[in-house]
Amino acid sequence: MTAHLLIHRLLARLSRQLIIVLGLLALSFMASAPARADAYDDFLFAVRFDQVNPVRELLQKGMDVNSVEAIRGESVLMITLREKSMKVFPVLLARPDIKLEARAMNGDTVLMLACYLGNVPAVKALIERGAEINQPGWTALHYAAANGSKEIIALLLEHSAYIDTESANKTTPLMMAARTGKMDAVALLLEEGADPLLKNDLGLTALDFANEVEQREIAAFLKERMQALKK
Repeated sequence: MTAHLLIHRLLARLSRQLIIVLGLLALSFMASAPARADAYDDFLFAVRFDQVNPVRELLQKGMDVNSVEAIRGESVLMITLREKSMKVFPVLLARPDIKLEARAMNGDTVLMLACYLGNVPAVKALIERGAEINQPGWTALHYAAANGSKEIIALLLEHSAYIDTESANKTTPLMMAARTGKMDAVALLLEEGADPLLKNDLGLTALDFANEVEQREIAAFLKERMQALKK
């Protein structure tokens, strides 16, 4: 057998072996893909239904603690709040790789959602964990004011929330409280120094918001405070 023929046969044998190896790898990938998809679905199910042990097991197997769902783009940590899965919530929050500033499709962070839902324990835990309170645009304080929770508003202010923070269209927390008819929130914000004279991009004050939704008690309260400031 010539050297040329020997080399040709060796190369042919190596090619066949390479094809076999690549085929096995492809089969392995195809077999594992559904498993990963199933694991993701199992993870979301366990988070939604507050199943601590399955969540822990899947995290130990490498499931991403910052996984998001497709409809709202919310992280699984956000889902725990929306679904009231308050046993799973601290499990996820304690993970060192948790991303507290991840945003859903509408721009919400997990702290903003906790404030909007009025979940005081979650707000406290997120602040202790280092969640950002002040940021450009809509903030946790806007959402707390819309919810009307005096406890959450006070908590945010204690941690240096900017009381007259403005959204992109210059809406303030006081305007949000007035628009949603939250008298206690309006009173607290004014007591803590919120400025009722501020206007949004359309030239509307908190008083205008209150009048628009026929919140007469809030409107009278704001009008009195604005007149006092103008003297």
